[in-house]
Amino acid sequence: MRFRIAFAAAAAIVAAPLGHRAGVLPLSAAVPLLAAGVLLSLGSLAPWLTAIMRRGRLAFRDRREVATGLLSAIAVVVPLAYILPALGAPPIHDITTDPDDPPRFEAVVPLRAGAPNPLEYGGPQLAATQRAAYPDVLPLAAAASPTTVLAAARSVAMELGWEIVAVDQAQGLLEATATTFWFGFKDDVAVRVRPSEGGGALVDVRSISRVGVGDLGANANRIRAFLTRLQAALAR
Repeated sequence: MRFRIAFAAAAAIVAAPLGHRAGVLPLSAAVPLLAAGVLLSLGSLAPWLTAIMRRGRLAFRDRREVATGLLSAIAVVVPLAYILPALGAPPIHDITTDPDDPPRFEAVVPLRAGAPNPLEYGGPQLAATQRAAYPDVLPLAAAASPTTVLAAARSVAMELGWEIVAVDQAQGLLEATATTFWFGFKDDVAVRVRPSEGGGALVDVRSISRVGVGDLGANANRIRAFLTRLQAALAR
């Protein structure tokens, strides 16, 4: 019986994100299903933990009991490895390198029709929260020309698997959509490249989720990864 429960729990953990990505499960159903799977897996894992605490080692009598423990452990570790490191992230979903003048979206606007999260920036309160949580999310100063930087930004965005929505050479603006690996959430990204006063270019990035109050740090991590790759690409 415990093996069946462990198997059902693991199946729920897999089905929740896949079902949402496929459009079969709404988020309101996928998240509780995932949570139920994790809780059931923890319950199935309890005998393993009890055995270790009592004997200091694992000593199970049959292969099914071993399989139950292994299946439950894997089912718990995968989602928790994704969630736990981000538990300290603030409940915000709009991150930018320039909170005072965040890059604006144009071509992406029609794609967000019906999205719960608006594109209007949250103002000073959001800026203060972001600066406290992600003080390292800052603009990138590049020595190359804005045209060269924008072209490199497009290449890096494609390397990261983003869907390029539009590139406006005149405005120095790139708009793209990134899809998260697990649940398939759509986050929109704007990369703004402007001439710098001292020569070269200044790069600002904004990443905003279409759904969800918080993003578990995903947008800040996306901006960091993009700017790191862009800097490396420009250095070559």
